Amino acid sequence: MSGMRQVRILVVDDVAAWRRQIRSLLKTHPEWTLIAEASDGKEAVERATELQPDIILLDVGMPVLNGIEAAKIIRERCPNSRILFVTQDGDRDIRDEAMRAGALGYVLKTNAAHELVNVISSALNHNG
Repeated sequence: MSGMRQVRILVVDDVAAWRRQIRSLLKTHPEWTLIAEASDGKEAVERATELQPDIILLDVGMPVLNGIEAAKIIRERCPNSRILFVTQDGDRDIRDEAMRAGALGYVLKTNAAHELVNVISSALNHNG
């Protein structure tokens, strides 16, 4: 993978401490660059539209605009961005709705330390 360009990532969560944890995880992968953070769904749509990130890590339950509604808008405005949900909500119906909104992955926060790197890598290798 040498010579590949940096993977640009947007992290969206209303909990600042969680965003810090994700930032620390991303730093362990020098080929991944955190380009912006957002704390609600509306801000997520604005940042995604402006920056067109490669990967968007998105929470479901957020103020102003929830993650699923934000994902639907982002999917239209940023067709090349890959959306991954990282959330505490393990409800199957919400997970299914998130995937229908255009997500390529759904990771529970309790499993993120072990699963997120693989889910991001898988999303990056996804064609289509």
